[in-house]
Amino acid sequence: MCRRCRSGRVSFVVTVKRDADTRGTHMTSLTTAPERAVSVQRRTRLLLSCGMIAGLLFPVLSFGQAFTRSGFDLRRHALSALTLGDLGWLQFVAFVGTGLLALAFAVGLWRALRPGRAGTAGPVLVGVYGVAMVGGGIFVPDPALGWPPGAPAGLPATASTGSILHTVCGAAAFLSLIAAGLLFARRFAGQGRRGWAVYSAAGAVLAFVLTALPWSEGSASIRFAVGAVIISGWLVALSWRARQDLA
Repeated sequence: MCRRCRSGRVSFVVTVKRDADTRGTHMTSLTTAPERAVSVQRRTRLLLSCGMIAGLLFPVLSFGQAFTRSGFDLRRHALSALTLGDLGWLQFVAFVGTGLLALAFAVGLWRALRPGRAGTAGPVLVGVYGVAMVGGGIFVPDPALGWPPGAPAGLPATASTGSILHTVCGAAAFLSLIAAGLLFARRFAGQGRRGWAVYSAAGAVLAFVLTALPWSEGSASIRFAVGAVIISGWLVALSWRARQDLA
C-alpha cells in the first residue's frame, strides 16, 4: 500500500512537472515571438534609413568641395573629377560611402517590399546603383581641362582604363536609379499615390534628359550635377516613404 502510494505520488509529481515545463515553454514562445518581430522591424527601419543618408552624402560632400576647392569650376569640371588632387580622398568617401549605404538600403527595401510589386526589381536596381557608386570611387577619371591644378588644359588624347571604367560606373549609377524611379512610379500608381507616382516618373525622365543630351563644354558638367541632385533627392524621398509604410 505504501509502496503504491509512493509510486503514485512520484508519478503525480513527474506529471505535474512535465505539464509545468510544457506551459513554460509555450509561454516563452508566445512572449519571444512579438519581441523577435519588433527586432526584425527595427533592423529593417535602420537599413531603410541608410537610403536617406546615401542620398544626402554625395551631394553634400560634392558641392561642398566644388565651391571651396581652388581651381575647380563646375562649369567645366564634372563632380567626379573631385576624386583627383590632394583632397581626392573626400570624393572617394562620397562615392564609396554612398554606394555602401545604398547597398544597405537595398537590403532594407527587399525586406520591406517583398512580395509586393517592385519588391525584387526595385531593391536590385538600387543595389546596382550602390555597386556602381563604389566602382566610381575606385576608378577615377583622367586629369583634364586644367584639373587638378597643373593638368593639361584640354582633354587627353586617349582615355585610361580607369577613366573608362569610371565612366561606365557613372552611367550605370544614373541609369539604374532612373529605371528604379520609373519602376516605383508604377508601384505608387497601383497604390493610388498619384503624387508619388508623378514625382518618381518626372524625376526619372528629367534626370535621363539631362544626362542623355550631347556633351558640350560649359553645360554638360552642370547638367550632370543637376541630374545627380535629382536622383539623390529621390533616393532620400523613397527611403522616407518606405520607412513610413513600415510603421
